[in-house]
Amino acid sequence: MMKIHYNVDLYQVTRGLMADKNFWKNISFNEFSPQQWESICDGCGRCCLIKLQDEETDQICTTNVACRYLDLENNHCTKYLERTTLVPSCVKLTPENLSEQFYYMPQSCSYRLLYETGDLPEWHPLKSGSHSQMNEMGISIQYLAVSEATIEDEEQLFDHIIDCEEFDDE
Repeated sequence: MMKIHYNVDLYQVTRGLMADKNFWKNISFNEFSPQQWESICDGCGRCCLIKLQDEETDQICTTNVACRYLDLENNHCTKYLERTTLVPSCVKLTPENLSEQFYYMPQSCSYRLLYETGDLPEWHPLKSGSHSQMNEMGISIQYLAVSEATIEDEEQLFDHIIDCEEFDDE
């Protein structure tokens, strides 16, 4: 297993590992190295926002409450390698399960956008060179989220709903 350190800018780490600057256009998901796969994550943190799903309607509502392990200052998981053990509902995206996870992934997710369009958005750190454009555009949750650690009662989550979507099973 590869150890990933998220206390540095992922773009700075990965750009030296990949000779092909636009690798995502030239190879399939299944051919990505582990470093290339991880670099597709733009670090917005939106997948770390707690979602509530109505059991009767399947409606999914996103809150502005981030997982307790998300460092809100840097939008990085402080328990990345242990996240699926510590938070069983945390999904580890892989090329094999990506399309099955769209129901909970935000529309702006770089994995989703690459899967659907074949390219990354212009604000993506691999294209823009930093996370600043993403933050300025409001794609990052950096100034939106509060930590799950501040929520005393699960019922409070309903007060933090910021968006709801309904999905058809078609």
